[in-house]
Amino acid sequence: MSFEWPWQYNFPPFFTLQPNADTRQKQLEAWCSLALSYCRHHKLYTLDVMEAQESPMFNNKKIERKLSMETIQIVFEELRKKGNLEWLDKNKLRCLVMWRRPEEWGKLIYQWVSKNGMVNSVFTLYELSNGDDTQEEEFHGLEEWMLLRSLQALQTDGRAEIISMDDGKDRFIKAL
Repeated sequence: MSFEWPWQYNFPPFFTLQPNADTRQKQLEAWCSLALSYCRHHKLYTLDVMEAQESPMFNNKKIERKLSMETIQIVFEELRKKGNLEWLDKNKLRCLVMWRRPEEWGKLIYQWVSKNGMVNSVFTLYELSNGDDTQEEEFHGLEEWMLLRSLQALQTDGRAEIISMDDGKDRFIKAL
């Protein structure tokens, strides 16, 4: 399945930050939507800003337009404000992208657990994200950091319990 680009992606002015405040806000919303959709389609959870500028997400070779580093930083800051991005370093060169927030992933995981009659069962992180039973689920292959945050959100809601072994490495989840 190929990625569907929004119409703006082939519109050269889209790649230049617009001076009018209303137009700029709509443009930033479109860039945020594009970035999240692109990351979701390609299952990207971490981005390097320098690499992102050269990726098709911000570089349309067909019309020979590329988003500037400054504008990419502005788009990423908008995503951060919305809770969809976290910086991994002080220089803001690498980030975590959350095209679904942890609470949303937790809800999907809990729906799967409930649908399959597995409430009060214990799972390993591996079984949830890489097990044969979850292959058709959207959370299959979810990176461990996001899986843990999702399960912590479920634990906060009282719908799961994270059980850690003494070594701190082995973790189990009990759906409540």
